[in-house]
Amino acid sequence: MLNRAMPLMMAAFLILAVVQVSIMLHLSLNGLWAAIEWGRRFYLPLAGISALLAVTGLAYETSAEKLARRGLRRRKGLIMDVLSRLTNRGALEELMAREHRETVLDADELAASLRARVIGQDQVCEDIAQQMRRRLALQVRGKPVGIFLLAGPPGTGKTYLAKQMAKQMERPLLHFDMTQMSSPHAESLLFGSPKGYMGSDTFGTLTGGLKEHPDAVVLLDEIEKAHPDVFKKFLTAWNDGHVTEASVGEQVSTTRAIFMLTSNVATEALTEIADRLANEPEKMRGESVEALRKSGFAPEVLNRLDRIFVFRSLRGLDLARVAALEIEAMIEGYGLHVETGGIDAGILFQVMMKQKNLGTGASARDLVRSIEEMVSESLIVARQKGAKRVRLVAQENGTVTTEIANDSEVQLGRVSR
Repeated sequence: MLNRAMPLMMAAFLILAVVQVSIMLHLSLNGLWAAIEWGRRFYLPLAGISALLAVTGLAYETSAEKLARRGLRRRKGLIMDVLSRLTNRGALEELMAREHRETVLDADELAASLRARVIGQDQVCEDIAQQMRRRLALQVRGKPVGIFLLAGPPGTGKTYLAKQMAKQMERPLLHFDMTQMSSPHAESLLFGSPKGYMGSDTFGTLTGGLKEHPDAVVLLDEIEKAHPDVFKKFLTAWNDGHVTEASVGEQVSTTRAIFMLTSNVATEALTEIADRLANEPEKMRGESVEALRKSGFAPEVLNRLDRIFVFRSLRGLDLARVAALEIEAMIEGYGLHVETGGIDAGILFQVMMKQKNLGTGASARDLVRSIEEMVSESLIVARQKGAKRVRLVAQENGTVTTEIANDSEVQLGRVSR
């Protein structure tokens, strides 16, 4: 009703505006009357045009309402769009813009973001960014966007890279530890239980996750430890572009998902191959496939992989960078902050030597354990002293001293381990 009465309201406002302008300009009543008499010859044409516009507007409004009920209405300009009336149009446009950005992915930008976060695996970061750009640009595909195997020694950033891929590409992450899928019954956890079995009233964690987030990054950690029955289900997902939810028999599409598998199989062989063929990626991939096959990796899985990325063992300053980041995370975990330049180089050197002594079997957990043994006690004491910002100093006897400082003072006190 307000929309339909708008012409009358505008006429009333126009009259009031004329009166107000006349008062401001000190126009006499006689002068105003003379102006009205002069414009008398225009009244009839203006009235006719106004009536025609009013009738046209009413007719359009009536027909537009009928079209809107049938879902055919398209409103533009000042008239409310059906999407603005029924949903959050801005959020929908943002989702469409994000999908467009993904189809024209900037590989250099993605590679730079990954290199800044995943230490010591620059070549892998660049290769996987290029692969994502090519695969997202494909218009027609009947299987997942990509099926990638991240192989190499433990503690080299395989799982972390997959998580960062999801974060940088703004995709949901579905993370599954395949060491928990070593029994034949484990497939029901991922793909649901048939009717009549316990748990058949809910979707499996994988099928449910993909139904809710079809564009997710699916991370399968230590894939080689999964049971063969679980492998068979994934082969369908990778071959046919869908998985079947056992509880209702519904097919859930996997064509928009990215599958990233990690494996610690054939660590020594893959490390040797990566060192020897660092500048020959295709040859490295071929020999890596053969090494994985000889180590007992399921051939049917290897045949369906789009690409294998070999991670190299962390060495030298790369290992020091990881150690520094772990120390920083540990300090923040105790509710403290590390001062700029506040980690003594001697501490990092000790950690590097411990990792070197452990050999190629050393993992990220060993690194964290070494750091905990060195600094955790002194950090606890520092927090008890009310510290907010600290620095760590290595002593000659192999112990670590925490110096308590804040933004205004270099050192307030010293807490010995």
